[in-house]
Amino acid sequence: MPVSTETSTHNAIAGKIDGPLHGVRILDLSRVLAGPLSGQLLADLGAEVIKVERPRVGDDSRSWGPPFMPTPEGSALKESTYFHAANRGKRSVTVDLAQAEGQALVKSLASRSDVLIENYKVGTLDRYGLGFEALSKSNPGLIYCSITGFGQTGPYRMRPGYDTIIQAMSGLMSITGEAGQEPQRVGVAVIDVMTGLYATVAILAALRHRSSTGLGQHIDLALFEVQLASLANIGMNYLATGDVPQRSGNTNPTIQPSGAFHCSDGQVMVIVGNDGQFTRLCAAMGMEWLVKDERFATNAARVTNVVELHAALNSVMSSHSIKHWLDVLGGASIPIGPINDIEQAFSDPHVQARDVVQHIRHEALGHVPFIANPIRFSRTPVSYTRPSPMLSQHTAEVLKEVLGLSKDAVCALSNKGVV
Repeated sequence: MPVSTETSTHNAIAGKIDGPLHGVRILDLSRVLAGPLSGQLLADLGAEVIKVERPRVGDDSRSWGPPFMPTPEGSALKESTYFHAANRGKRSVTVDLAQAEGQALVKSLASRSDVLIENYKVGTLDRYGLGFEALSKSNPGLIYCSITGFGQTGPYRMRPGYDTIIQAMSGLMSITGEAGQEPQRVGVAVIDVMTGLYATVAILAALRHRSSTGLGQHIDLALFEVQLASLANIGMNYLATGDVPQRSGNTNPTIQPSGAFHCSDGQVMVIVGNDGQFTRLCAAMGMEWLVKDERFATNAARVTNVVELHAALNSVMSSHSIKHWLDVLGGASIPIGPINDIEQAFSDPHVQARDVVQHIRHEALGHVPFIANPIRFSRTPVSYTRPSPMLSQHTAEVLKEVLGLSKDAVCALSNKGVV
């Protein structure tokens, strides 16, 4: 059943407005993070998202904890915060794909859907008769998005691909961390997140193509290639020069001054993007002589002489507090920020003013907090109509509503363990 929401004013109003993807049905067979994030984003934009999970087990990430979601006293529900980060706005249906009747149910759902998202190993769904070629015969307009570690072709296509492994293989870990220290994993599963975003972009483009041709298509998306593409200027630096990028810690290897600078009570991040900003920085710090020094007069010179530059800046910055430099350099329009922990980030007055943290009513967990979608439309604001679903919460509802099955038919499938 629909659940009530407690959100900020602009999102409460948005609940009365159809989102830009209203009328689009997504069949989400994906698990863990990349695929579910794409499904959640599409739900935020107004699409109907049906999440298909394994009976009794569900999405792997439901049990990935601790931490688990806080529960009211007496509640037996135990679900990870991980799962709730990527599954709001969906309805949960459980189907056993290993059974022929389960495969038939998914085929029927796919024939009535616009998009299917999956992240099974290459060939798995083909064996069940649920691959793109099979499903597109009954639904030529189906957009079928496959997310894997390494893609549908190539020598690594059968390998499992978790975010951390891709961080290692793509070179991301080799450029993350301090110089001279061990490579580091990025603290968030950034490749999964970026893959979810790329998947959403691809799906929206495919929907636009279908609107003019009537035809769906298969999207082959690999985490490995997403991260290689996301190397951006660092990857281009290597391709253009042949020089292998190295770890540089908090310092930007191509823009100076940049990095974590020492204050009397901690550190701040500063980055100066051009010579005009550098001139203002020096004036604000009472270090105008730096601008006249040939070692620091241009960005290229500052990159070459970064050790001397940072030593000079730290000698002055260390004599004053973080607040002092936030006020002084911020007042001079120099990009500067405190190095917050997660609690400090969510407590930031700007974050609070923008209603970044919101709550939605969950029938078993009570008021559940979540991080708002950062997309802000002027005409079709993002609306949050459903919390993350409990396992199989909507099986009967969806099978009756979408497939027209009777209550007895659903009960029979349940008794057989199909749903």
